[in-house]
Amino acid sequence: MGKWTRRAVLSAGVVGGTGLVVGIAVRPGNPTETAGHLVAGEGENLLHLYVKIDANNRATAILPHAEMGQGALTALAQMLAEELDADWDLMGFEEAPAETEYANYTFGRGYLFKGIDFPGAVVPTVDGLMLKLSESLGMQITGGSTSIRATGQYGVRIAGAAVREMLKRAAAKTWAVSAEEIRTAKSTLYHDGSGRSAPYADFAAAAAQETPSSTPQLKKMSEYSVMGQSKPRHDIPAKVDGSALFAMDVKRPNMVYAAIKRTPVFGGTLKRVDERAARAMKGVIDVVQLPTLSAEGMIGSYSAGDSVAVVADSYWKAERALSALTIEWSTQGNESISSEAIFQQFERDISASTDRKNDVVIGDAATAFDNAETILSADYRVPYLAHTTMEPPNATAEVSADRAEIWVGCQNPLGFRQHIAAELGLDFDKVTLHNHFLGGGFGRKSNADYALQAALIARAVGKPVQLVYSRAEDIRQDFYRPAVHSRFKAGLDAQGNLIAWHNTYVDKHEPIEAPLIPYAVAAQDIGHVASPTHVPFGAWRSVDHSQHGFFTESFIDEAAHAGARDPYEYRQSLLKDKPRMLAVLNRVAAEARWSVPMEEGRGRGISLQESFGSIVGQVVEVTVSSGKIWVDRVVAVIDAGYAVSPDGMKAQIESGIIYGLSAAMYGDITIENGAVAQSSFADYDAIRMHDAPVIETHIINSGADIGGAGEPGTPGVAPALANAIFDATGKRIRTLPVMNADLRTDSESSPSVAALTR
Repeated sequence: MGKWTRRAVLSAGVVGGTGLVVGIAVRPGNPTETAGHLVAGEGENLLHLYVKIDANNRATAILPHAEMGQGALTALAQMLAEELDADWDLMGFEEAPAETEYANYTFGRGYLFKGIDFPGAVVPTVDGLMLKLSESLGMQITGGSTSIRATGQYGVRIAGAAVREMLKRAAAKTWAVSAEEIRTAKSTLYHDGSGRSAPYADFAAAAAQETPSSTPQLKKMSEYSVMGQSKPRHDIPAKVDGSALFAMDVKRPNMVYAAIKRTPVFGGTLKRVDERAARAMKGVIDVVQLPTLSAEGMIGSYSAGDSVAVVADSYWKAERALSALTIEWSTQGNESISSEAIFQQFERDISASTDRKNDVVIGDAATAFDNAETILSADYRVPYLAHTTMEPPNATAEVSADRAEIWVGCQNPLGFRQHIAAELGLDFDKVTLHNHFLGGGFGRKSNADYALQAALIARAVGKPVQLVYSRAEDIRQDFYRPAVHSRFKAGLDAQGNLIAWHNTYVDKHEPIEAPLIPYAVAAQDIGHVASPTHVPFGAWRSVDHSQHGFFTESFIDEAAHAGARDPYEYRQSLLKDKPRMLAVLNRVAAEARWSVPMEEGRGRGISLQESFGSIVGQVVEVTVSSGKIWVDRVVAVIDAGYAVSPDGMKAQIESGIIYGLSAAMYGDITIENGAVAQSSFADYDAIRMHDAPVIETHIINSGADIGGAGEPGTPGVAPALANAIFDATGKRIRTLPVMNADLRTDSESSPSVAALTR
């Protein structure tokens, strides 16, 4: 979100020390008047921004989120059905259009104002303020595990309950009875005293004349009948039978295809290009040069460097012709930068600690270290990581002098539309954007560079153009998870108790709490130094929790072993005032049978992470032999407050584990001569099906505020893996990926670590 952090908005006066200012003018009005024309067709009535009901009594959830495989839209539909008392067989969903009316104001409620209990009288104003802020920032974001915990809790449930109340009032008026005498069930209204009943559809038009309440009465957990059930996902049948439409499935009349190459050295520019060989190839239509593009991404500004695209009558011809271009790039002085040089820079900046800024200071760390019996020090580091979504970035565009139409799969449709309008110099209402299912997102598709490029190419050639990134371009022109170096020092007393914790790392990103620890350490000093590089960065699954989770949960393990304590029991002793975290830790240890010894060559490691409102404990079991490693089993326990869709939550935890395990084992974007060295899954590998471990996921419904599921499964797997490797071999992994580590014993000669085929 760039400068619009939670702290920034709160301190900007939206909420002040004297309370929140109530503004009637910013309150959301009747959605029928503002958004009905966008989403309600013939025979449909829009009763809330998120709810419409048709003449056949079918209710549709209209959701400001993208479906990229996470299953969130089905879970959101469950939340709506629950509060609406809708018949699940008459319940569907559709993605909201990329219109300002559907800017995601609930994202602001769940992110900026999480934990703030507003008086009912000001809730409409807060919603209105968030809507205005979301409109101005082009926020229609799917990311940060906010779909359920923000949109679901602060939008969809409220919508369902409000519409149910509206329908009851409309029926009560017609039947001349009190609304309190009417009950609802399975999309039907009942008045038991007179024996009357009617489907919701009969009163939808009348109810739509009301303005929905922002503070309806919500159900208690004990009353749920749809939430908490594992309902079949609505998007799966179409994906199985092939009828689901992804952006790459779009076909337009007279459409042509584009392949693209961006300056390989970040920050470079295009000097000259010899197009003759490419233009002579059969099927080639044009060669288009694109300038550097700048826009606002989900977590800050980014710049996509100069590019050259070839347009042809098929994608394969465009890609072949692209290889025939002779291009000379300017490297702007970045041609000598390497990963080694970047990490040397990080180490210098950490050692200098110039302008070190504090994240948290508790107690007197200096004195605690002076009194420590043992001082433990360690440096950790992780490399840049790419996203490598299964469906590479792609977009289709039709652009004329005064209009543009875009077909894309993205994580922020409204933001993309704003960026495209600005880049083309068009009014916002002259741009139409159609969003589709995404073949993975993970943060990569929150950046609009590929859609902007498609629009500019289409304008240049005067035809509909489908731009598709090659896998090489996808890997080499990403917005990477940042590489990080983190330095730790721990002080232990004579009994091995942790009494001091010091940590300095490079570059502060979101979320701000990622480097903090949950453990009760009396003296803490955690801070960071700036050490910028020329490598573009962006949101990557679980953002900074993925780096700092590895660092902190590995180093707490080191402290446990230095104190001659069991790592699980050591964590237990430091969590006595955190009952919810302790419950997750105890459960995962029990499910993994932590106390059962493992045979020689096998190891077990544990981790505990709180992120995105959820607490996840993980235990990883490995076998290490001849320097090679098998990841045998992962046990996970998640407390996300409440699992709306248990099967969906388990799927997301499994997905997060596989994604994090791929990164921990193989993820390594290296910079050589200022550019990314990797180009395919041959040199940027992932966990394959035959290497995937057994994954067991257990859910705790603690009743706490609902947390996320898509992000929290990722941060804990790398440290649990590293801790398991130490348990098996006595060798500590402080630098990822694991494939670069040497786990051989003195008598072994295996050349490197690798996952073996089972």
